[in-house]
Amino acid sequence: MGNTHLIEDWRPDDEAFWLSSGRRVARRNLAFSIMAEFLGFSVWQLWSVVAVKLGAAGFHFSTGRLFWLISIPGLVGATLRFPYTFAPARFGGRNWTVVSALALLLPAIGLAAAVSNPGTPYWVFLVLAATAGLGGGNFSSSMANISFFYPDRSKGTALGVNAAGGNVGVAVVQRLVPWVVTGGIGGAILGGSTGHHVPSGHQGLFLQNAGLVYVPLIVVAAIGAWRYMDNLAGSRSSFSDQAVVLKRGYTWTVMWLYFGAFGSFIGYSAALPLLIKTQFREVDPLAYAFLGPLVGSMARPLGGWLSDRVGGARVTAATFVGMSAAVLAVLAFLHGHAFGGFLAMFLVLFVLSGMANGSVFCMVPAVARKWVFDRLGDNPETQAVARREAAAVIGLSAAAAAYGGFLIPQGFNASLSATGAADTAFYFFLALYVSCVVVTYLQFITRSAAPLSRLARWSMAEANP
Repeated sequence: MGNTHLIEDWRPDDEAFWLSSGRRVARRNLAFSIMAEFLGFSVWQLWSVVAVKLGAAGFHFSTGRLFWLISIPGLVGATLRFPYTFAPARFGGRNWTVVSALALLLPAIGLAAAVSNPGTPYWVFLVLAATAGLGGGNFSSSMANISFFYPDRSKGTALGVNAAGGNVGVAVVQRLVPWVVTGGIGGAILGGSTGHHVPSGHQGLFLQNAGLVYVPLIVVAAIGAWRYMDNLAGSRSSFSDQAVVLKRGYTWTVMWLYFGAFGSFIGYSAALPLLIKTQFREVDPLAYAFLGPLVGSMARPLGGWLSDRVGGARVTAATFVGMSAAVLAVLAFLHGHAFGGFLAMFLVLFVLSGMANGSVFCMVPAVARKWVFDRLGDNPETQAVARREAAAVIGLSAAAAAYGGFLIPQGFNASLSATGAADTAFYFFLALYVSCVVVTYLQFITRSAAPLSRLARWSMAEANP
């Protein structure tokens, strides 16, 4: 790589610099970051669709095994998000985007090969589902990288748009894959159906297309990142420079709240198709499941926008109150076996979780900056420190929250296995949301709460000068 893509002087908080050239460069990097992140989310959630179709393709696994296939990508993706958080600062945002995008070829091509062989054992499917977790790591590196490009006053919106562009990949994969595996783009890309083992009446199933359709898109995204993204010299820092945020009290609070927000979004996204299949056998789950991540993704920028106006803590508390009520409504419709109401309330859950995703992250840059400035003063050097710490908090929170992609599907699996119903899992999720309301109120809203409350109130004042 030549120096063409290395930016030595980057001052996004300098208004003159931002308007003359900074904004244009930041927007270009944001666009290609979204493209790569979108594909990461899509590959990450491929198995949420494929698992539903495996029976029709001749692979007859138990419900418990299918839940493992949709949850193991969440476990791996969440774990990878920790090192991915620090990768842009270590290797460069542009460089890491290229590498992480190309890594998606492994789960995409591997899936196609596995479903094309009627003798593929379950453990191979499990390993390939784990490789899909590579796509889950992309979010942390993308968010950490983009946070360096934007001034503090614009980070909430920029990160909201970046995250929404990635999150919508979940909706697209759940809508696109059912179409392409039934020959919607001219039959099988690889040629032939999934195999001679496909049961009678399902000869039009081309399950390998689920992975192959993403191969050319991944290559295009990697080339685009290589040609048009940049590395920021000022964002380079060591692991220890970033890991220091683990000593900050607000880091752990943000991680818990974001687990309730994004953990719900990704966990419900992974589990909803199979949950519908088990609870409403008369309904085609793939005809409706994509609506959840779609509305959740669209709501994320709204959460950031509202937070910029009324304060992130207030929006966060309100969304978790709403999610608590929505869970109770989902349970009521589930008991009444009323799919329309069940779906409507689940969509409300997705909208509120999307808004919470935006509102929680909206507070981070300002809170991190206040923490640093109070101790080290306000100067160009400490501004860079604050940006690094905010990026690290965002990445670590995204990593912790991604475990929802594993825990929520496994929560449903455990509840269904133990009781034959999903109620127990929903009651645990209700307890999570209530705890998030309490934590937000005590730590970010009440005047009697300790220093973190003052930081949060400062962040709201910053958003409303």
